[in-house]
Amino acid sequence: MTVVLGLFGKKTDHPLAEIKSAQSLLDDIPKHDSIKALQELTDWIEAISEQAENFKLDHHWAVLRLYDQAAQGHVRKLVHDYFVLQTLSQFQENRLWTLLDTYYTQSDYAHFDVLQRYRENAKGASAVKPDLALLCTRGIAAIGGLLKMAAARYAMVDPALWRRLAVYYQLAESQGFAGESVTVYPGCNLSTNEAFAVLMLWYGCSAGNLNPVQEHIAERLFAALGKGVQVFNAYNGTALFVFDMAQPTPPMRATAEGTIHPALRYIVADDMRQLLDNTMKTLDKGILPDGLNFYGAKFEADLVKDIAGRLMQNLTLPPPTRRTPRRKIKVNLKVANGLLKMLEHSDVGLNFGNDESELWEIEDISATGFRSVVQSSRVDGIKIGSLVGSKPESVSHWGAGVVRRLRRDRDGALHIGVEVLSPRVVGVPLQDRAVKGAEGGQLGLYLNRPADNSGEAWLLMKQDTYTPQRSLNMELEDKAYLLLPLALVERGDDYDLARYRMMEQDSASEA
Repeated sequence: MTVVLGLFGKKTDHPLAEIKSAQSLLDDIPKHDSIKALQELTDWIEAISEQAENFKLDHHWAVLRLYDQAAQGHVRKLVHDYFVLQTLSQFQENRLWTLLDTYYTQSDYAHFDVLQRYRENAKGASAVKPDLALLCTRGIAAIGGLLKMAAARYAMVDPALWRRLAVYYQLAESQGFAGESVTVYPGCNLSTNEAFAVLMLWYGCSAGNLNPVQEHIAERLFAALGKGVQVFNAYNGTALFVFDMAQPTPPMRATAEGTIHPALRYIVADDMRQLLDNTMKTLDKGILPDGLNFYGAKFEADLVKDIAGRLMQNLTLPPPTRRTPRRKIKVNLKVANGLLKMLEHSDVGLNFGNDESELWEIEDISATGFRSVVQSSRVDGIKIGSLVGSKPESVSHWGAGVVRRLRRDRDGALHIGVEVLSPRVVGVPLQDRAVKGAEGGQLGLYLNRPADNSGEAWLLMKQDTYTPQRSLNMELEDKAYLLLPLALVERGDDYDLARYRMMEQDSASEA
């Protein structure tokens, strides 16, 4: 249908030109199919932006506000479905990610259009002025959604996002409403100041350091504790991050030695540390505190506590430093991604002669880890928490490590930071003492160094093997050992990393 539109709200036959017809369209959107509903709502929000110049600004804003709010229930449902502990199929992951990213993109564009037209004093701008705090907090929320979806794929962030974020906050400061609390969406009250500070803190602490579910939990924790964050115009000695309003880039760690100028905004979380500590005490009891909103997801208190503990480390001053110095080096490293491939390269007879390991070039290395830059096409499936085996070309044995940091550069390459668990792994047969026969057996990787005399064994095993009440038998270098469970150190997508007390058995011992 060809539509001829008048300027500045003159009567047209466009369905968004009247609030009544815009509401009628909303009524026809499916209520119980969030995928279809969000697709339609995203299309309409895009249409609002396309037709914006043909509407008075107050009408433009009123329709956007209506449609954006209608989308929130569906957004929360799809966020709930996306950030789950179980691995999604590639189709499902891509479908949900694309729907959410596209919605946040259109919401970001649409809100910024309103802001730009207000600054240009478009017709109807005076009627929008009372809603500027709401406009800015919703605009920042859209940017936060885009950053969250980028972080979920360790993707490069569009630099324009940081520039738009600065514009929102500058307007809030200049108009004097930065601290004004508004109902952003039903059940969500916060100020532009809070929205900006929480986003800075979450991104600075978690992006590239946590896997997608952990980042989601971190974002929800910070959102619940947002009253404990402040923005300062000058460094006060306790600031954690700094954001440059004049040349906006991702938040950086604040230091006393940094260059100081009026455009810098410092993020201070002194009060949040106490709030987070109180939250952790509640989580210690196995209870999720009131106010934590995971959009209906049922995360275990232990998992949330683990993420809260990591965040507390990032909020504590002085900030964490490297345990060992890192030195530049250029060396090729064979890499095996995942426990199964590591077992194939171990010395338990599973290497079938086909060396399918990847070759990574190391950029720098320390006693506890290394960093490599690899083209994304060569590291499918790598994410925070992935288990990797590694072997320098000049070394005969394999080591084990876990991916701790991921960042994508402008050329699409991944910068991968790996924590080394052990420079040498040994394949060992394991037998669950409670399960007789082959069903209770598996192969694991023993991580202890040759001279270790701690009396403990660190093991990598298939996922969900570790149980606090069940011991294992292990064979190592022609000796038999009883392993008594001590702790699950870490659980990944395909592995358990666990500690056991290690007791040698004589040959006459009962199995």
